[in-house]
Amino acid sequence: MIIEGKSLWYAERLCAVNVLFQILCAVFVFSFLIFIHELGHFSVAKLSGMLVHEFSIGMGPVLFKKTVGETAYAIRALPIGGFVAVEGEDTDSNDSRSFGHAKLWKRILFVSAGALMNLILGFIILSILVGMRQVLPSNTIGGFYEGSASAEHLQEGDQILKINGSRIFTANDISFSLSLDRDGIVDFTVLRNGKTLEVPQVDFGMETAPDGTKFLHLDFYVQSQQKTFWSGTVYTVQWMISIVRQVWLSFLNLITGNFKLSELSGPVGVSTAIGQASTMGLRTFLNMVGFITVNLGVFNLLPLPALDGGRLAFLLIELITRHRVNPKYEGMIHAAGLAFLMGLVVVVSVQDVIRLLS
Repeated sequence: MIIEGKSLWYAERLCAVNVLFQILCAVFVFSFLIFIHELGHFSVAKLSGMLVHEFSIGMGPVLFKKTVGETAYAIRALPIGGFVAVEGEDTDSNDSRSFGHAKLWKRILFVSAGALMNLILGFIILSILVGMRQVLPSNTIGGFYEGSASAEHLQEGDQILKINGSRIFTANDISFSLSLDRDGIVDFTVLRNGKTLEVPQVDFGMETAPDGTKFLHLDFYVQSQQKTFWSGTVYTVQWMISIVRQVWLSFLNLITGNFKLSELSGPVGVSTAIGQASTMGLRTFLNMVGFITVNLGVFNLLPLPALDGGRLAFLLIELITRHRVNPKYEGMIHAAGLAFLMGLVVVVSVQDVIRLLS
């Protein structure tokens, strides 16, 4: 009984340490990606001569703050965002170093720099992952698992060109396109023996996850291709483009109603995924971080108020009309957008918690 009691005690402590490790990994990844993003904004602002009041990692209450020169550097309690506070970005200012007094191309570069930094980091991580591979996956069917239903329609050696009308460039595109299917019946366009063929109504069947979510049962695997410097570079670029497409298509599917709000993951869900990936080896962890940083970069470029893409939209309007939108009204629009996004984060986070508890 004493031995069993000690074993249980050690198991509980080990579980607690594992959970703490996952939480710390998630916080570190979020903080690092936010730092890289805000560093892009900050660097361009400084190089452009803009007056930067604060460079902050995190949101909410201040944990640490130190002023160096004209800029305050802060770490805040909630690692769900960050900001670079530039003079006159959301208000009108007569200061010669304000955001509004900078040349338009500098303001466009400033607004875009955060997302570009995330995309550059994502490309570096994906390049490392490709470098760790001995071979590369293709979009050609290599074989079928036992009991495969799709083998009645598809053949080994089929190069998949389209799935439900969506172009396929990488194995990543195959997984994503099939994940969008809702009934398990999929239309393919393949290259077979040098001829392009339409293969409609391929029935995969659906499976049900423990939480009740239905998903398509993928019953084939793809061929591997030899990796060279050139093929590795091409694959990295294609992989990067594939992830960018996924973010935009997911956004469009959300707008059109093909995605439900319940299918989104917020900070809690993403943190859980990062924590789990941190225990599955370096490759899985880097894959998750690379995917998230590219997502962060593309998401921030969406033309929504409060996001970099929303601010970029106002600058493009200025570029076309030659007149800047009144900073007061633009600031009000971004404030409303921020309130909406924060509300969305709360709703999605509650859903994440409910999923975890269930």
